[in-house]
Amino acid sequence: MTRHIPSPTPARAVGYVRVSTDKQADGGVSLEAQTAKVRAMADVQDAHLLEVVTDAGVSAKTLQRPGLARVLALVRARAVDMVLVAKLDRLTRSVRDLADLLDVFAKHGVALVSVAESLDTGSAAGRLVLNVMASVSQWEREAIGERTRDALRHKKANGERVGTVPFGYQLGPDGVALVANFDEQRVLRLLRDLRQTGYTLQAIADELNRQGLRTRRGSPWQLRTVHHLLRAAA
Repeated sequence: MTRHIPSPTPARAVGYVRVSTDKQADGGVSLEAQTAKVRAMADVQDAHLLEVVTDAGVSAKTLQRPGLARVLALVRARAVDMVLVAKLDRLTRSVRDLADLLDVFAKHGVALVSVAESLDTGSAAGRLVLNVMASVSQWEREAIGERTRDALRHKKANGERVGTVPFGYQLGPDGVALVANFDEQRVLRLLRDLRQTGYTLQAIADELNRQGLRTRRGSPWQLRTVHHLLRAAA
């Protein structure tokens, strides 16, 4: 008599897709493009795709996202065996957050599969490659940030404009260097003098308005505007 061998139960999968803005429709990062890749990977993995969870218009700077919360709830309930993403940065851009997610997945026996990177944390090799790639990505972003900060400090040291023109200054004839705006400098001196004599922020705003002075936009002075200028001038 032929013995019947039962077929293995398909792995249960949940897909996760995300875009930061409505403009991310090109380059394969649109919700539709990501969903198609996730569904295709589920077929390759011979997995049963329970659902594709979406976070639309949400940044990856934090893990506090409605869609991701749904995915984590399924993971913690042991309702899925794998999480599918089209690309790793759709899930997170932070090495620390990635490590936290991997800990949660591993604790509940869930693998993370990324289509673009051809990664599967169901294996030790996959987990190693994933961590290395994430670390390199984090290093690249931090290096870019350092170069940007160095460039901004160099511009400031040379009196060049960085961002908006600060109160008390204006662009020089060359349209790049900052020169003092004497009317606004006079207001700054008055702000500091009044503060040093014990005026409250609201009292300073009231005094400036009493003297007929106005902000750069021509509006009356308010407590928060005074507070901002005093902090910037400190």
